[in-house]
Amino acid sequence: MYEDRIVIDPAVRHGKPVIKGSRVPLEIVLGSLAGGMAIEEIVKEYDLQKEDVLAALAYATRLIAGE
Repeated sequence: MYEDRIVIDPAVRHGKPVIKGSRVPLEIVLGSLAGGMAIEEIVKEYDLQKEDVLAALAYATRLIAGE
């Protein structure tokens, strides 16, 4: 699911994963969630779609699982 929404490009944000079509790094999205922001707030704050936030969570989950 996240493959269509997450991009890793050495020319963008030093190769950190970002939301495709934006320069919003996943660490910002995930940090916002961890800090208590609702998905709807993140969508508004960073001009994203709900699916972008869910893709960030899916990506992080796969990293933690070691896949």
